[in-house]
Amino acid sequence: MGDNFGQEEINKYKKFKKVDGATYRKVNQFLRKRTYITAREWAIARLCTDFRTKGGAEMTFIGQHLPELVPFMQEPYTPQAVNQARNSFKKKVYKSGATFFYGAMCGFFTTEELDDLLFEASEVARFLLEVERSSLDIDEEIDIEDRITEVMRSVGEAARTILRTRVREDDQDDDEMTEITGDLQPETGDP
Repeated sequence: MGDNFGQEEINKYKKFKKVDGATYRKVNQFLRKRTYITAREWAIARLCTDFRTKGGAEMTFIGQHLPELVPFMQEPYTPQAVNQARNSFKKKVYKSGATFFYGAMCGFFTTEELDDLLFEASEVARFLLEVERSSLDIDEEIDIEDRITEVMRSVGEAARTILRTRVREDDQDDDEMTEITGDLQPETGDP
């Protein structure tokens, strides 16, 4: 879209039309059941991606035209409020990613559970893209899923290796401690 946005871009913007008529509250409830983001964060993150300029997203334009661009948003936002929502979205994605990877790396999930988790997550992501009328071409979608699956399998394998190594090291430490303390008997007080 260019660095200068105007009424023409607003008129051409067709995202979020599937939720036209839905209230912010309803969209927010839907998102909260499936993600950690709010409707505000979702809409603004999408707009910041779609209206990105060389210097970053066009915060003023997005804020001023928020109700025209997103049907469930009722009021314009200041550029600072747009920036805050974008940053909040980014922080939540980072925290969710860290939590997910920790669960995968500590061995909490089996490889099959990770596959199931990724499938469910990709279904929600695909649905959100469909609702906002964004889409990936099928080959691109398959390529992304394959790369993520490959990475997660590697994470699962690495987690199993780390856990096996820790168990061996703990067993070795226990054996060494037994050798050191094996001859020591607690004094019972009896002669």
